[in-house]
Amino acid sequence: MTELSTGGIDKRREELRLWAGRALDVGGSLTLMALAGDAGFRRYFRTQTVPSMIAVDSPQERTNPARFVAVADYLRRNGIHTPMVAAADTEQGFMLLEDLGDQQLFGALDDSSVEGLYGEVLNELLCLQQIPHSPDIFPPYNRELLLAEMRILPEWLVQKLLGYELGEAEIALLDKTFNLLLDSAEEQPQVLVHRDFHSRNLMLRNGERPGVVDFQDAVWGPVTYDLVSLLRDCYIRWPCEQVERLALCYAATAEAAGIMAPVPQAQFLRWFDWMGLQRHIKVLGLFPRLNLRDGKNGYLTDLPLVIRYTLEVAGRYPELAPFADWFKEKLLPLVERQSWYRDYRTAGDPGVQLQRMPQ
Repeated sequence: MTELSTGGIDKRREELRLWAGRALDVGGSLTLMALAGDAGFRRYFRTQTVPSMIAVDSPQERTNPARFVAVADYLRRNGIHTPMVAAADTEQGFMLLEDLGDQQLFGALDDSSVEGLYGEVLNELLCLQQIPHSPDIFPPYNRELLLAEMRILPEWLVQKLLGYELGEAEIALLDKTFNLLLDSAEEQPQVLVHRDFHSRNLMLRNGERPGVVDFQDAVWGPVTYDLVSLLRDCYIRWPCEQVERLALCYAATAEAAGIMAPVPQAQFLRWFDWMGLQRHIKVLGLFPRLNLRDGKNGYLTDLPLVIRYTLEVAGRYPELAPFADWFKEKLLPLVERQSWYRDYRTAGDPGVQLQRMPQ
């Protein structure tokens, strides 16, 4: 929940409705239907027009609507299927976007469709990573930013959600682990990074390339970041062997396209694993923050799968095993007492459904 009062929210919606009505030349007769939001502070509404549009309330004090418009335009000009911005008032924080429909990749994935659908979205990722750098639009996904993301875990999961106080040795362990992951990220070829390239941000519509949304935080960073975001999705899981095969197939394609120089498969998989661990450490703090600060408790039920990814990967490498051991010894018993917790060891397995909360 934002800090706006209910009355303020209603006023914003009415102002958006009137603005969109003028932009669409239908006046005050326009009606808006609220849609599910994302993890940010934007709100989305579908216009009851033909064709329908998506009206966006993107408060300037909380978001950066001008950056959204700039990134959308740059990506579209470089061949990525992002929603066209039909109108925007960045000072008010109002936008009208092309409606890409309701079919997320997430809802279309199953054992029979995954290979074909992932093939389509990996082609889209290949196009994304070939886009030339524009430093004015895409800041570096540098060491400082990656570290700030991982520090969300000790603040929001460890301290604020679980109520656990870290000792000096534990702080040193986290610092050592974080630095190992940062070194790995810096080693990688740098490309355009969507930063949230997963099954809920990829839209499917018959006869069209996959639509890409939630791109406004794009940066210039490690080549494996978006790949692992997709293949080790926080909301859906695939067998490890299948994930590694898809990752290596993508690496070969990226090498052929000139996105990266050839590297040994073991090195690429290490980059992939360690980048995914950085992301999942961030998410382990981000989802509690969404719950505690923003009132979005639906994300907590996805944490067992994120914990599973985290412990599987960290336990696979001797350098990272102390982190996995610490997590299992100190944090897991506290996590298991949470009302949303389900056994992380089976999270994401076929037939295992996590209880979902409203977001």
